[in-house]
Amino acid sequence: MAAAPGDAPDWVPTRALGRAVLLTGLFLVAGALLGRVDLVVLAAPFALGTAYALRRRPVRPPEIGIAVDDTNLVEGGALVAGIGVGNVDEVHYDLVLVRTVVSSWLRVDEVRFASGDAGPDGSAPADGPAPATGPAATAGSGDPGRAGRRDATDRPYGFTVPAGTIADLELRGGTLRWGRHSLGPAAVRAITCDGLLASQTVLTEAHPVPVYPVTEPFEADEAMPRAAGLVGGHRSRRPGEGGELAGVRIFGPGDRLRRIDWRVSLRARQLHVAAMLSDRDAEVVLLLDVLAEAGRSGGIRGSTSVLDTCVRAAAAIAEHYLHRGDRVSLLEYGPSARRLRPATGRRQYLTLLEWLLDVRVEQSPHEPYDQVFGPQLLSSNALVVVLTPLVDARSAAMLARLARSGRIVVAVDTLPPSALPPKRGQWTEVAHRLWRLDRDTTIGQLREHGVPVVAWAGAGSLDLVLRDVARLASAPRPGQR
Repeated sequence: MAAAPGDAPDWVPTRALGRAVLLTGLFLVAGALLGRVDLVVLAAPFALGTAYALRRRPVRPPEIGIAVDDTNLVEGGALVAGIGVGNVDEVHYDLVLVRTVVSSWLRVDEVRFASGDAGPDGSAPADGPAPATGPAATAGSGDPGRAGRRDATDRPYGFTVPAGTIADLELRGGTLRWGRHSLGPAAVRAITCDGLLASQTVLTEAHPVPVYPVTEPFEADEAMPRAAGLVGGHRSRRPGEGGELAGVRIFGPGDRLRRIDWRVSLRARQLHVAAMLSDRDAEVVLLLDVLAEAGRSGGIRGSTSVLDTCVRAAAAIAEHYLHRGDRVSLLEYGPSARRLRPATGRRQYLTLLEWLLDVRVEQSPHEPYDQVFGPQLLSSNALVVVLTPLVDARSAAMLARLARSGRIVVAVDTLPPSALPPKRGQWTEVAHRLWRLDRDTTIGQLREHGVPVVAWAGAGSLDLVLRDVARLASAPRPGQR
């Protein structure tokens, strides 16, 4: 819980206390000067009432905290949060006003009020509001389908807090878009002593609310073009201890006895063993092009931007290959050149989701190729999946250089169909058509260079492309004389 900062007094007199003191003083002075007892009698209720209300004055300011029930939120999921106001004093709060700031990508549909007791030592817990107990009354509601509208937290809420208790405001709604959002800061001000004393405004810091991208369904049933690890779930062309039969050959030194094919050995009167193909894992590199942005993000239920498609597709592809035991790494093609080292398992998937929350579009006039692809950074056997809108000319040049270096490259087009320029002139539509034609020409040139370009469409987006790439990688290469 946060407390009011330092040097200012925690409680200040209100205008009601000033009026009571002023009226009492006026009646007493007028009665003394004019010699009228009735004026002194009129001043007595104001004096006695003020003294009775101030007989017990608060010592400590109110405390406030913010907490979120679920820390693993996904865009489009439910949001349940709470703002707790604690009264750790022995004086009843006649009125408490609470107001908070909510990120535009967090929707709050209703606010409910509940109260509970303070901690065993008479203080409010420091980690946020206590669980809501007792009946709860709905304080506000909103339309869950509209983003950027006026929600239930756009007005302050007032309630009373008895001494030694905690009052909770339960916020219920949903998340609209991935990213690092915040709930708060929240402010509280309490009024006590029958409205004669008011606390200074107490602020609490904003509570971070990370929202992970929704994982779109994705399946890639085709084999990996190149599998480079020692063990894994992909069939390799190299002999080893796998489950795929490669053929039968004569027994040699180092062969295991359990591999002996007795039928062939009895027929040929010489020991033969079954040769197997090794099962190997693959390394998948997801390269996110962050040089340009297009389209407008409308959240999980609205329109998508390039960044939305890029992040959601990266999460889906990474989850698929990590589930199969492959190694996945991420790179940003931009000025910052952020990277995530290749690894496997659920820990890598959670780290990857955290990494994706910080993806931002960064424009730069410089070519970031040498900065992104440092020496020995990109494995020659890795499958490089480039998520790019192909809006910047440097993106197409980067794809062509990767293809010429002999790596397996697949380009995923993340430009949404709804990305249209604003119609401000009569030539805007014509210019947009010309730009689309030029972009289609660039895509055709990339395909001629051996870079397949496919639009992201969820499940099965890369099946046909990976099948063709795997066939090309497994085809025999002509020898050089």
